[in-house]
Amino acid sequence: MGKYFSKQKWSYLFYTISHPMDGYYWIRHREYGSVPLAILMVILFSFSFTANRLLASFVVNDLDPRGIDMLYELMGVLAFYLLLCVSNWSVTCLMNGEGRLKDIAVAIGYGTVPMTFVMILSTIISQLIADEEQAFYGILIGVGIAYGVIMMLIGIMQVHNYTLGKTLLTLLITIIAALIIVFLLLLLSNLLGLVYNFFHSIYTELIFRV
Repeated sequence: MGKYFSKQKWSYLFYTISHPMDGYYWIRHREYGSVPLAILMVILFSFSFTANRLLASFVVNDLDPRGIDMLYELMGVLAFYLLLCVSNWSVTCLMNGEGRLKDIAVAIGYGTVPMTFVMILSTIISQLIADEEQAFYGILIGVGIAYGVIMMLIGIMQVHNYTLGKTLLTLLITIIAALIIVFLLLLLSNLLGLVYNFFHSIYTELIFRV
């Protein structure tokens, strides 16, 4: 496990944040990335996102903290992360993408780091700003999210060796594939529920007859 969180993996993570083009290239071709480290970054993003919703000043946050469940939101973020990875992998396999599933996981996971940093920073800054300074708070979050999305875009482009145009087309199809996967999962869940109810009704009928 130590090799996945080695000093080299951490240093290359921060190198990728500042040099995404080169960083993602070497992640794909020299195995410099770490999937467990990428998953850890996603978990930290989830915690920072929830912390922002819970702790941000009332000046910028009007949410009721009693309606926020950190564990529930963590499961949601991890599920969405897995869905994006699998959807992109399934699409790029049909479009001559060179990236493997673990490369996609690293590309997306590392892209959450700027978002995490900005969520923590904006939560702290929210305690110091006045009502008329809300725009600064919004710009800060917007810049962090934009940089994270750009990092993910560059990562997908590099690991699959795509052009920018093909990358954007692939991401559009990825979103469609993700919706299809969600639909099929809901359909399967409903089918399993019907099967369970059918056998449960038979069992109940047999119990009463005996």
